[in-house]
Amino acid sequence: MAITASLVKELRERTGSGMMECKKALVETGGDLEAAIELMRKSGQAKAAKKAGRTAAEGLIVIKTSADGKQAAMVEVNSETDFVAKDDNFISFADAVVERALVTSATDVEALLNEPLHEGEETTINTAREALISKIGENMNVRRFIRLNTEAGLLTSYSHGARIGVVVEIEGGDEALGKDLAMHIAATNPVCVTADDVPAETLDKERDIFKAQALESGKPENIVEKMVEGRIRKYLAEITLVGQPFVKDPDVTIEKLLANAGARVVRFQRFEVGEGIEKKVENFAEEVMAQVRGE
Repeated sequence: MAITASLVKELRERTGSGMMECKKALVETGGDLEAAIELMRKSGQAKAAKKAGRTAAEGLIVIKTSADGKQAAMVEVNSETDFVAKDDNFISFADAVVERALVTSATDVEALLNEPLHEGEETTINTAREALISKIGENMNVRRFIRLNTEAGLLTSYSHGARIGVVVEIEGGDEALGKDLAMHIAATNPVCVTADDVPAETLDKERDIFKAQALESGKPENIVEKMVEGRIRKYLAEITLVGQPFVKDPDVTIEKLLANAGARVVRFQRFEVGEGIEKKVENFAEEVMAQVRGE
């Protein structure tokens, strides 16, 4: 079968690969378009495996909330560079993943990756990921996701660009309050909702540190104890959501804001792109040469 320009063009549009790669695949499969796609998918999986060891610490956070505010999903999808994180194909993939995360019963990333990218399709999220790695040339991962459901409350969200995402469940109040709280959490990154949620071992550790610092002042034991408790109160105000001053009005604490609205925060989840990932420092010249060599 003749390898026509229109056939190469169609394969390029369906795979997103280069012209020479498409032509080579068509030659190897005797012009069979579907066989060529399968061959290139296999090749893409090989390329994806080769890139799997490279650090992917950039990317984006995507959130999807149901119309009634009773369900929400949030996903972190990573790439190696911020440039790729802005690519339309990458963004489209991430949007499809979070759509799937909202409706699937998957409880971990491995299970989510084996879900179809779109309802009714055979292509899984992982297969689509590997194909995208082949097309874009960078490693990328679905790092983590959460799915929240509520019966009595309301789920609202806030995205700071595409790098920070927050989902908040509130009881009482309204969507506007929920969004304000989500924005506040994005800005201040509290550890938990109230002091009761702080692990006892965390408080004990901080108390020991504050006491050691206070004892260096040479003050009496009873004064030291007051100093330690004062610092603990300050510490709790800093790390708990209800103890923090509201970012839109620092004269009002979140606790007071909630009381005025007759509302409470049940829980929240905050994702930030790349948090906890150790980024590898690359030599730029070596990185360019590696790309030239096709590594």
